Amino acid sequence: MYHKMMKRHILLGILLFIGVLGALGQETASLDAVTGASRKVDSTEVAVRDSVSPKKGKRQGKFIIGGYGEATAKYCFYSNNYLRYGKNPDKYAKDHYGEVDLPHVVIFLGYNFVRGWSIGTEIEFEHGGTESAVEIEEEEGGEYEQEVERGGEVALEQFWVQKAFNQYAIIRAGMQVIPVGGLNAHHESTEYFGVYRNEGEFTIIPSTWHEVALTFMGSSPKGWHYQVMFLPGLDSDRFNRKNWIKPGAGSPYEFKLANVFAGAARVDYTGVKGLRLSLSGYCGNSFRNTLSKTNAELDLSAYKDVKGTVSIGAFDFKYQDYGLILRGGITYGHLSDAAMITQYNISMRKGSVSSKQWVASDAIAAGIEAGYDFFSLNPTLSNKRRMFYVFGRYDYYDSMFRYDNRPTDMYAWCGRHRAAVGVNYFPIPQVAIKAEFSYGILKNGTRADGTRGKIYNDEPQIAIGIVYAGLYEL
Repeated sequence: MYHKMMKRHILLGILLFIGVLGALGQETASLDAVTGASRKVDSTEVAVRDSVSPKKGKRQGKFIIGGYGEATAKYCFYSNNYLRYGKNPDKYAKDHYGEVDLPHVVIFLGYNFVRGWSIGTEIEFEHGGTESAVEIEEEEGGEYEQEVERGGEVALEQFWVQKAFNQYAIIRAGMQVIPVGGLNAHHESTEYFGVYRNEGEFTIIPSTWHEVALTFMGSSPKGWHYQVMFLPGLDSDRFNRKNWIKPGAGSPYEFKLANVFAGAARVDYTGVKGLRLSLSGYCGNSFRNTLSKTNAELDLSAYKDVKGTVSIGAFDFKYQDYGLILRGGITYGHLSDAAMITQYNISMRKGSVSSKQWVASDAIAAGIEAGYDFFSLNPTLSNKRRMFYVFGRYDYYDSMFRYDNRPTDMYAWCGRHRAAVGVNYFPIPQVAIKAEFSYGILKNGTRADGTRGKIYNDEPQIAIGIVYAGLYEL
């Protein structure tokens, strides 16, 4: 009965997507972008445009509106029971489940004033809700708990004011995206082939990572683009085993603590036709950037030298030409004093914001995807700006890549390989219908009887979605 209901829900989701597609069938005027990538919501190109006073008689100022979003459905041929990574995972091997979701719905509003001044705001609705939910807590016997990812009813992902002196020198201040890794810099729904965001980076670092920051950025005519940012540090109390430092970017309070600070930078090279090469990184302390308190009996003198420095380095690239898109990248992160932070977090008193879990000293995520547009072989379809990509993707990631004082295989389930194949159909450049089959291969380890082999069940799933991304000037 359960499986019949899930299949019925997925069928209804497919019909809904077809109906939405029909409503979106009419092409609308937009910026000149293939798959919404040429001019991003937070791109330097948009920022620089009209950075100097326009000539007399020309319109002064432009209103910009846009956004992106996804409606998705998936059926997972594995269990979502909170004990599926416990001592007896085979008990849940035959459990399956389905989901429908609105992972991200984002509205962007901006305005380019005269003399290089501009503003931008972006409001995000995650999962069709208000960033609060009930979850089954793995660490407390499967109890139901209220989860609050961030204070407030909606997520204000961007809110900045900017001054462009010229294309080489731009200053931006306010809430903005931290472009560390390929996913954060290119997170719009049409900028990746999968139905959902790429699992690797999405798992170990914040996505979309946004902070109140001060940014210096610019571009050169030869294809170099740079961003240098100063921002508050992360909160090590919220780090955990499954997502490494990712939860430390949020705040359960109505404000973000800034007891420690960090820096981030990104450099892109686009001087070769169809090619983008990018390097990005982050470095900052994270310990005691919180209001939480430990149990009174803990000897805090042992932690006087703990800094919890988070260092992240990433390389990502994209090549697009001749109907082919090739994208990929690798992200590696290190957390100093990881064992001490783990000990400190586990000592947190009941009711604290800490997950009280082990956290790794090192985490890694790497992935590559390739897709070919078969409509590019037909001039008629290509001239109508329609695209049909067949793609494949491979990921490897591990949120507990290295950690101290525990058996090597205790958190083997945190690392996995993932392979996916699917299609992306673009009836217009701003809208895509996606279908995907993926297979998560969990790492081998040492079984209870001492032999090496598979400990946890693999995780295959099918998913479909309809997405949009666009930016328009009025």
